[in-house]
Amino acid sequence: MQAHFLLPEERDGAEMSDIFSESEIETLHKGAMGAGLLVSVSDRGFFDSFKEAGVLAKHVAVARGSSESAVVKQIAGGRGTGFGVTSSPAEIESGTLDALRSSVALLEAKAPDEVEAYRSFVLDLARSVAAAAPGGDEAEAGAIAKIEAALASGGAPAI
Repeated sequence: MQAHFLLPEERDGAEMSDIFSESEIETLHKGAMGAGLLVSVSDRGFFDSFKEAGVLAKHVAVARGSSESAVVKQIAGGRGTGFGVTSSPAEIESGTLDALRSSVALLEAKAPDEVEAYRSFVLDLARSVAAAAPGGDEAEAGAIAKIEAALASGGAPAI
């Protein structure tokens, strides 16, 4: 099914599946969930991972119920992270950053009024995961900086 562009006033009652294809929604979801996962794997501690996973899940649940953004609600309603349990930190990093760049370019093209909500959701999610457990500040800050750069770049290749 080919997705089509709707004006902001037309989107109010529209489903995201009317605007984005299933694979595009998966890209948006993978970028957002991957951002939280990337921060978590940047400083891996066994018990910290449980705390961070709990914070990620809570942040997503709150967004699903209270976000004013249709895109954020759709993403927060998804399942999984877009990565397998055997994904390496390098795979998570490259997959997340690629998905984030693609997501911003996609939103800029099809739903420009949703770009800021997506960026804010992703960065808030990443920062919440980073704050979930003590330590690892330098590694987590580095991961967040990469996420910020990917969100700022849109469809441009990473430098």
